[in-house]
Amino acid sequence: MTLNIEDLHQIANIEKDRIEGFQHRINVCVAAGCLSCGSNILKESLEKEVSRRGIDNWCKVRGVGCLGLCKAGPLIAMETSGTYYQGVTVADVTDILDSLGGSPVSRLVCPSDAPFFRRQSRLVSENCGRIDPERIEEYIAEGGYEGLYLALTEMTRQEVIEQVTTSGLRGRGGAGFPTGLKWRTVSKTTDVVKFVICNADEGDPGAFMDRSVLESDPHRVIEGMAVAGYATGASQGFIYVRAEYPLAVKRLRLALSQAERLGLLGNNIFNTTFSFNVKVRLGAGAFVCGEETALIASIEGRMGRPRPKPPFPAEYGLWEHPTLINNVETFATIPLIIRKGGAWLAGIGTEKSKGTKVFALAGRIVNTGLIEIPMGTSLRDIVFDIGGGIPDGKRFKAVQTGGPSGGCIPEQFLDMPVDYESLVQVGSIMGSGGMIVMDESSCMVDVARFFMEFCMSESCGKCVPCRVGTRQIHDLLCKITANQATPADLAMLEDLCDLMKNTSLCGLGQSAPNPVLTTLNYFRDEYLSHIHDKCCLAGACKPLKEVP
Repeated sequence: MTLNIEDLHQIANIEKDRIEGFQHRINVCVAAGCLSCGSNILKESLEKEVSRRGIDNWCKVRGVGCLGLCKAGPLIAMETSGTYYQGVTVADVTDILDSLGGSPVSRLVCPSDAPFFRRQSRLVSENCGRIDPERIEEYIAEGGYEGLYLALTEMTRQEVIEQVTTSGLRGRGGAGFPTGLKWRTVSKTTDVVKFVICNADEGDPGAFMDRSVLESDPHRVIEGMAVAGYATGASQGFIYVRAEYPLAVKRLRLALSQAERLGLLGNNIFNTTFSFNVKVRLGAGAFVCGEETALIASIEGRMGRPRPKPPFPAEYGLWEHPTLINNVETFATIPLIIRKGGAWLAGIGTEKSKGTKVFALAGRIVNTGLIEIPMGTSLRDIVFDIGGGIPDGKRFKAVQTGGPSGGCIPEQFLDMPVDYESLVQVGSIMGSGGMIVMDESSCMVDVARFFMEFCMSESCGKCVPCRVGTRQIHDLLCKITANQATPADLAMLEDLCDLMKNTSLCGLGQSAPNPVLTTLNYFRDEYLSHIHDKCCLAGACKPLKEVP
């Protein structure tokens, strides 16, 4: 089957008429966070009660993607009235259905005008919580695959790359490399065989951005990859996703089969000469496989270990052919750029960091969940406005960005804009978008130890600085928290961090010291208290005596 634009519009119109034909639409979040709270059982109970009452001709219960406020799950959005319900249980089903057409169930209402929702700018996540991720028709009804059509039928490959370049989009996987430049590099290679890879190996502790997008709107990522394939001259794509994400894998595979059935993947897409196919490859959970060359090795069936660069994957990648690698959020932004133009995205964000960024808010914060905000939003707005502040009356202490390779940012930088350059200036990184908030009960030495333990266990062991350095640094941090360290150990700790940062083979080893260096820089008094006073200022390290 091969579609044209009229067919796409027909599918969209039929789907819109089908959905709008229901007077009431109850959207139940069936992403991983709410599913863990039993939202699948809740959805089934709603469907059974709707059927029992005989109102299924005007009341529709739908499973949708992530609604964002994970801490309040299971979440329900009453689409017709715009009411959000939080913490819903099977016992609430009767009251919810009884309230249709009348006043909402007040005890369940989650204010949709709260800063958590109002302060967001949902671009990448615009369909999350609004469409059924298992129906391609609903994605098409929201303009899905129109960007691919425009690219294939009205733009040259170079014009597509120009729009991506104009947008100022930078890779959302962590490094922030200009996306347009990477695409242009791959397109200029003369090899007739090229590949596109979506890096969905999201391994940062506390991060679930890519997972939510894949579970909530998989077709957006597939469409972005197809546009990238056209622009760079690639005909084969791979999505490398963690096997620990079974729901994302299931929905990805379903989405791929749906796109193939409609001719949106395969040969001669939209009756053009462009052909593109996508396969799913599962990762076994190795954090180091988030690094491009290690990921490529894993797809090839080899041990996931990085290799020295250059040559870079854009010229020498998968099976020695030019390979474009971007992450989930980067590809998910592409359809919007093609439909609305690169200048539109460039008008959002800061001078050097364009567009929006999806973050996973976790840790000691009231509103844990998924947020999407314009680049340049301050940490204070994120933590205290959107995030709702620190629970239990505790004091804010630090926020850790960038995963285990990121840094811990103290209170003095709360008014700092969140963009690539600002985070680097204070010793952290953007990373893929994990953001862990800590309060006064956190011991920063112990926090550094935790992240170093993670890096130590995830080191591939290929280079000595990382293999040995992570273990030595971890051992020193354990000595400090166990009341066994001396001032000489502190000096050794700093020397080892500097050595690792400058001599490790890949990004894991080069950035692993960041949590240690930032806590040493901003919370040195806690290290000194452990060593000289045998006291943990936060009272968190049990081997030490607590503050009187």
